[in-house]
Amino acid sequence: MLDIVGKRYWYFALSLLVIIPGLIAMGLTWGQTGQPFRLAIDFTGGTLLQLKFDKPQTFSTEQIVRTLEPFNITSNDVVVQQSGTDTLVLRTRELDTDTKVKVEAALGQQFGNFVEQRAESVGPAIGTEVAQRALMAVALASIAILLYITWAFRRVPQPFRYGVCAIVAMLHDVFVLLGTASIFGMMLGWEVDSLFLTALLTVIGFSVHDTIVVFDRIRENLNRLRGTRFEDVVNHSIIQTLDRSINTVLTTLFVLGALILFGGVTIQHFVVTLFIGILSGMYSSIFNAAPLLVVWENGELLAFFRRIFGGQRQATA
Repeated sequence: MLDIVGKRYWYFALSLLVIIPGLIAMGLTWGQTGQPFRLAIDFTGGTLLQLKFDKPQTFSTEQIVRTLEPFNITSNDVVVQQSGTDTLVLRTRELDTDTKVKVEAALGQQFGNFVEQRAESVGPAIGTEVAQRALMAVALASIAILLYITWAFRRVPQPFRYGVCAIVAMLHDVFVLLGTASIFGMMLGWEVDSLFLTALLTVIGFSVHDTIVVFDRIRENLNRLRGTRFEDVVNHSIIQTLDRSINTVLTTLFVLGALILFGGVTIQHFVVTLFIGILSGMYSSIFNAAPLLVVWENGELLAFFRRIFGGQRQATA
């Protein structure tokens, strides 16, 4: 039998190795821009245009900036993406109606005739409200999950621990996605938009769902395997649900992989975020959430802090 619980600290260390680079990237980005991510117009305010041209061509940032110079739009104000061979996705600072018409006319003169597929403008006040509501949604979801799991496992000793461990595993996935978003922003120029929040909340739901499946099997085995060490019950429960978790995740990742390859640039960032988050959710449910129950049950975390602070007190004395 695989001894997943016995090697729990190796899995915890692997989680830290994944999360720490993202936290560093968030800190570096914050120092440069005052924000931990590159924020899209959903949060900063601005205008998004998606234009489909008659002729296939390549759109470069330099070309776009030169075309928009007469409207006081610099390289710092614009993000250029290409979807397929003929579609330009342009994000820039907020444009009034008159300036937008002139910008589209200049682009048409430079690159040829086009059809406007999408045009959105968001003010900075609305962007701030979206960010605040997103943080509130994550906080309320965490509280609701904690209360529900505590109630659902009320017949198990220390049910509150199950809720806390599920939240910790969920936060693991949140930090993985936030760190990934910051790294991709630094290296690839990716921006965090409202679709990122949609992916984040979806991953939270998936992660908690997968964790509850493992916890539910632990609850069943605690009644079936009375007298067995808690650590062995948890490990046995993880092994029993391992095939189910892997199969569920793989079928989901196959679909997301196809969307990454063929779905187009408009949803690419959203799908990549889902792909990484669901993979992380499976990992945290199996290798973090349930082993954390064992750490708590054995009092290992408390003993660790006692050794640290006890050693410091002795050194001071």
